[in-house]
Amino acid sequence: MADLRVNIAGVEWSNPVTTASGTFGFGREYAEYFDLSNLGAVCLKALSAKPRLGNRSPRIAEVNDGILNSVGLQNPGAQHFIDNELEWLRQFDTKIIANLCGSTVEDYVEVAEILGDKVDMFELNISCPNVKEGGMAFGTDPKMIEDITSRVKAASKVPLIVKLSPNVTDITEMAKAAEAGGADAVSLINTLLGMKIDIKTRKPVLYNNMGGLSGPAVMPVAVRMVYQVRRAVKLPIIGMGGIATGEDAIEFLLAGADAVAVGTAGIVDPYAWIKVRSGINDYLDRNGYNSVKDIVGKVDING
Repeated sequence: MADLRVNIAGVEWSNPVTTASGTFGFGREYAEYFDLSNLGAVCLKALSAKPRLGNRSPRIAEVNDGILNSVGLQNPGAQHFIDNELEWLRQFDTKIIANLCGSTVEDYVEVAEILGDKVDMFELNISCPNVKEGGMAFGTDPKMIEDITSRVKAASKVPLIVKLSPNVTDITEMAKAAEAGGADAVSLINTLLGMKIDIKTRKPVLYNNMGGLSGPAVMPVAVRMVYQVRRAVKLPIIGMGGIATGEDAIEFLLAGADAVAVGTAGIVDPYAWIKVRSGINDYLDRNGYNSVKDIVGKVDING
């Protein structure tokens, strides 16, 4: 059996599979189906310094090969997580990644300080709108990315992953900005901005009109962006976007991802994470590889 261990910014995972934030809650629902110790890491739903109610319904819409969501980062707040979820999660032999969200740089710093070193890693959700900049998402401007990364990194007691938004002209510039700001790793992609209209009412299906598209429909874009970022920065990469099978995950690894996150597929099949992990292992064994690290970035480009 191949060695599935990976090292992400100094944190060793037992295998390269984690959960995509926003699709796994705090893990209690999925623990009814499988032992969470089977995952290299669990990335939690977004946490803010104070509780967030999220957006009004309807905020989920099914589309061809994916879903649109505008949940709005609803969560009970970082302290509630510490008091009510952390001890339960610690029973599993897996790494815990807290996804940080906020509306200002100060919000992000505050939630990082509240969590301290109680989790293994942070993932910085820079797709949040910056209220001090008129609602522009942090992740669409390189200067903002570098600034917020450096500020949160200074307050962080654990390695910091920066989650990149695909809703930009050049993803490599955003990755370089995160690296310049002191990020320990990057994850990509977050959801693509999309819209669905009810032709009977002539109104958008989502109350917020637009939402984030995830699922198989975004995978070719995600693979392309991982490939580009691998050639732009030296940071570890967690690839995500439409992964549903081991074969999907292999594409990301070949493109340059060091690990992968599964999200929307788990909503359809609660065993998706386990199947992806097994699929990676089967591919490595069939092709005579000793370690998952042997295929990272090994795509054979034409020309």
